[in-house]
Amino acid sequence: MTESWSKIEVALIVADYFDMLIKELNRIPFKKADHRRQLMPLLKNRSEGSIEFKHQNISAILINLGRPYITGYLPRYNYQILLEDKVIDYLIHHPEIESDFQQFVEKDLINPQIRLDFEKIIVTPPEIVSVTEPKVLYQHKPIKINYLEKEQSNKALGLFGEELVIEYEKWNLIKLGKDKLADKIEWISKLEGDGAGFDILSKNLNETDKYIEVKTTRLGKETPFFFSSNELQFSIKKASDYHLYRLFNAENDVKLFQKNGALNNICKSVPTMYKGYF
Repeated sequence: MTESWSKIEVALIVADYFDMLIKELNRIPFKKADHRRQLMPLLKNRSEGSIEFKHQNISAILINLGRPYITGYLPRYNYQILLEDKVIDYLIHHPEIESDFQQFVEKDLINPQIRLDFEKIIVTPPEIVSVTEPKVLYQHKPIKINYLEKEQSNKALGLFGEELVIEYEKWNLIKLGKDKLADKIEWISKLEGDGAGFDILSKNLNETDKYIEVKTTRLGKETPFFFSSNELQFSIKKASDYHLYRLFNAENDVKLFQKNGALNNICKSVPTMYKGYF
């Protein structure tokens, strides 16, 4: 049986992860394999696979905390409490990293792809996994800002994603011989604002309305997205014609997956805000 990771080992791998994360956020090249090999002599006979799995655990913790993560390390949520504690400790004792997070979510897109191969852009949606929200046990300085939600509010990022989806929808309808339907696509969020409950009005092949909600991120496809009560209720009302288009890797090899149906059915959701009445 593999020996549990010690506090020293966990602290070392957390520091190593954040070193890579800061480089990624600032577009500084690095090789994950080099980091693993440099870390191995400091640990107790841990394999490269074991180290990578721990890095994936840290990605999951950061997602739960509303923080950017290393996109190459897909989140694995079955992590030990000690690892979560060390990640939170690192964030508390290195407040300067907050400026890196802030800059990442607020910056304009850097060299977004203009010409895309729509034949290759669609990928399979991620599976719905059971995610445990972090227990707020830390004292004095709780984690207050959800940077993943702030990134979704980045207007330049949102416009990029919606415009790309419009181009994709037009391309797809024309490819299927529905040129006249392609001309009927409307950019609702741009024309009417965000209150409609969806972003783009497209057309199904039978000429009925197709309601598209676009969510865009620079991060990976497992990154959580956020939706309003209005969007949820509209998706329930128009479930059969409601489509979520999730764009990810917006600055690097952008990809897209689609899911059809009410938001409360096509993903696992948790409430993040409540309204009190008297």
